[in-house]
This record gives sequence, C-alpha cells and structure tokens, in this order.
Amino acid sequence: MSYAIYVGKNHTADGIACIAGYGDEPSSHWLEIVPRTRHAANATITVGVTPQADMPGVMSTLPQVAETARHIRTSYSFYKGVPAPLTNGGLNEHGVAVRDIWSTSCQALIDMTPKDQTGPNYSDLARIMMERATTAREGVELIGSLIAAHGYSTYGGNSHFIADPDEAWVVIEYAGGKGLWCAERIGADDIRASRPGYIGEVPVDDPDHGDFLYAPNFRSVAIEEGWWSPDKGVSFNANLIYGDGKMRWDGVAWIEEEMRRRAARPEKISITDMMWAIRTEKLTGDTAGYGQVVKLHHPEHTELRHIWHTQIGAIAAPFVPVFMGCTEVPEEFRQHRYLTTGEDARFLNDRHATDDDASSVSTVPQGIESTRSATVIFKRLLYLILQRHEDYLAEITTIWEAVEGRLLADHPDVVKTARVLLDAGETDLASRHLTYYCGTELLAALELAETLCAAIEATTRAFHGISVDMTPRSAEQVW
Repeated sequence: MSYAIYVGKNHTADGIACIAGYGDEPSSHWLEIVPRTRHAANATITVGVTPQADMPGVMSTLPQVAETARHIRTSYSFYKGVPAPLTNGGLNEHGVAVRDIWSTSCQALIDMTPKDQTGPNYSDLARIMMERATTAREGVELIGSLIAAHGYSTYGGNSHFIADPDEAWVVIEYAGGKGLWCAERIGADDIRASRPGYIGEVPVDDPDHGDFLYAPNFRSVAIEEGWWSPDKGVSFNANLIYGDGKMRWDGVAWIEEEMRRRAARPEKISITDMMWAIRTEKLTGDTAGYGQVVKLHHPEHTELRHIWHTQIGAIAAPFVPVFMGCTEVPEEFRQHRYLTTGEDARFLNDRHATDDDASSVSTVPQGIESTRSATVIFKRLLYLILQRHEDYLAEITTIWEAVEGRLLADHPDVVKTARVLLDAGETDLASRHLTYYCGTELLAALELAETLCAAIEATTRAFHGISVDMTPRSAEQVW
C-alpha cells in the first residue's frame, strides 16, 4: 500500500518536475547504490513468485540484457510471500524514477488468476525498469513487452508510477492471468497522487491517443466477460471495470487538493513542499518504510542525479541527499537483521550449517550487523514520538526541517564542487567528494536521532512513564 505523488514542472518554483513517495511494508528496509553492470551473453534473471506466496505461482527465468544501468534503490525483505529482495523502485542514471504502488484488481480478476502464474512480479518490473529504461515511456513499453512475452505474477493487482524529466506515466497491472495492463500519461500541468494507483476513463476507441497505452486485449476482455459493452454508450472506465471502483481514495483527494492549493501561490511548489507531502502525519506513520523525493532534471553529469532519502517514514528522519556518483552508503544504512524475514532462525556463525544446508547462517554480514542499524534507531525515535505525538511531533518536525534547510543551503556548493571535478575529468575525486559528503550527513542525521531518542525517553519517563498499553498511539491519518 505504498504512496507516490508527482508534480508537473509547470507547478514548481524552479520549473523542474518532482516525484516523491514511500514504501508501505513492515519488513526490513535498506539503501543501495547498484553499479552499472555488464552481463554475459547467456545471462538470465529469475522472476515471479513461489508456490508459497499469498497468491501462488511458479518461478521462471528471463534473458538478461548486456548491460544494466546504475541506480539507487531501497530494498526490503517481505511482502505477501513474494521472494526477496524486493524493491519499490528508485532512480537510475538515465533520470528515470520508478515508484511501485498497490492497486487492487476487481475480485473477478483475482479469482481467475491461475495458481501456476508465471512472469515478473511487481518488484521484478520495478527493478528491470531501473536497470533498462532510458525514458519513462520506455519503462511503460518494457512492462507491456515483458507481460506479453512472459506473463505477470500478481498478488492481486498493482501499479507503477514512472517519471523522467519530460513526462510521467501511471501504469496499472491487473490480476487475472490475461496480460491486462493500462498506462496513462501525466504531464507538466498535472498533480497526481497514487495510493492506490488508479486510471479512470480510457479512450479505447482511439488507439492512437497519445496519453494512453494498454494491452492489445484490454478492450476485448471486458466485452467477452460482459463487464462493458460498446453499444451502451458508456465510457470505458478502467477503474470501474477492472479495479476497485473507488477511483480517488480520501487520502489521494486530500493531498492532491492541498498540493494544487500550494501550486496556486506565487512561489508555487518547492522541494520543501514535496518533503512535507511525504512527512505529513496525515499520510505517514509506522507503515512508511522510508521516504524519497526526486527532482526530475538532466544535470550536466549523471553523477549529479540524486534522491533525497529518509531511512524510515519522514516523521522520524530527515531527508538527506544521496547522489548517483556515490560509491557506497554507510554500513549503518545497509541491510541489518532487524525485521529481515527469516533472520529469527539464523545465526551469525556457521556452527549449525552443513554442506547441503546453509539456511541456519544469516544473510547479513557479521561486520554489518556489528554496526548500528539506522532503521532501528529511527524507528525507536518514531515510537517515542508517537507515544506523545501531541507533545513531540511539532518539535521534532521543526528540527528535521532545520536540518533539511541547512542541507538545501549547502546543496549548490556541493554540486558545484563535484561538477568542477567532473568537468576536469576527475571522476574518482568527484565520487569520493560525493560519497564523503552524503555519508557524513547520513551519519550526522543518525547521531542526532540518537540524541533525540535519549532526550525524549528521559522526558517521557520523568513525566509519564513508558506505556505498556497494547493499543498503539498515532496521529490521526486520512488513509
């Protein structure tokens, strides 16, 4: 049940489109920078779901391309039994940003989904787009071609928001095993949120319409199943026919209207507005596994593309830039055992491992696990805040906004320094500069979170005590 919001460039202060969002899964999350990689001519990738998934299927292989693109992504370890590691998307070196968002198909399609379904799952599609797409439209076409050639493994319906500096697309992939998908173009004048992803009226009688793409059988399946008739004069509403029939949920309507109000101001929408849209307690709480904001533009050098990242929901963590030119992220922000699926039955030694079965050994390197887990620390701060959100939320938000204000003020000089080095051909020095800067600021945010944890815990113990109430507290949310 992830969340994404896109603001077209005609609504932003600097004329640059933005996309932002978070993942909405309970398992462990970690930050990754995946390098550009060349692959052997006969290389393959494994995709799909297993018979043990919530909606079962059969794993299969697809041909790998000769070279995959460098990208930044957040990965996680569990959702509805889909094989890990999983990703909702991120940003690649070509400037294509991908966000995965839940989108329930109608019950009839869910019921007719084969138990031996094959083909890429939602995470496979997100990863493949980041590895291969050079434009948002190419990402849409990749989804369509992969589903047509290999099928689609669903957990009940899904969607993707794909954006580049020129345009964005909402893509819905439907359950049912019939290869159904549909995409709607989102442009410079649009503000669009997804949670869940939705597409309304589709001009199926105008197949050359430039704002829509869909599967070859998208119209015919609805007719064959008796769900729509071209003779009744009713428009083809994809959400009513194939989806949940609800169109814009309350949270989507609220955030779209709020962002349109901000866009109507003389100053329009800034990156701080985008950060607010991911941080607001009306939309963000414990379910948010991370937060990301991406400004969609073409910098002078690929290394200067970046994501503003929070390790968990932005209520309890600040947005810190992570550049494409970074070579690594701090160990604290990598995969740890906390909430990683299966780690409760594994050890950080090989005492119980055998030649035939190494399943007792942790999938996390011992050295990494010896460091602090950023996710644990920021989550601890989140729970301290939520216990007394009426006392602490506004104060912590002000602190994070101050941190982000400093980072935004420093940002032009950080970029200029890297650009000067890159212009001079000093790529390694530029990468070292960006890696050091981003790593330093990520760790500084972590240190501050630890300090805030200690302060709030001490205050809470002194004035209220630590609650043992089994009913969790949180701010009121729209979702």
